[in-house]
Amino acid sequence: VQLQASGGGLVQAGGSLRLSCAASGRSISMYAISWFRQAPGEEREFVAGISWSGVSRIYADSVKGRFTISRDNAKNTVSLQMTSLNSEDTAVYYCASRNSRFAEIATSLRDFDSWGQGTQVTVSS
Repeated sequence: VQLQASGGGLVQAGGSLRLSCAASGRSISMYAISWFRQAPGEEREFVAGISWSGVSRIYADSVKGRFTISRDNAKNTVSLQMTSLNSEDTAVYYCASRNSRFAEIATSLRDFDSWGQGTQVTVSS
């Protein structure tokens, strides 16, 4: 599967952005998807994950209550709605797919083989 993240940009603190992860090559409807981010000089970190069915969601504590992950299996996409952005959210955001059907949501980098190109999110204060 090929994943492409989009929707990043420059936004003022307190603003919102909606990221999209589009998949091609195969359907992702049976695969859990997660978002990660990597700030300059930092390790890539988990942000949010959604189960293949869309019923279960997991969020990092730093984004809980501000970010919402969702999926549209008919469109083969996963979205990340980000609100109340602050400078600590500045990073390159990546989406990633589990490679096993019906696998649980994963939060560790080692559980993913398929990564999309990232999209830059910059929050100005």
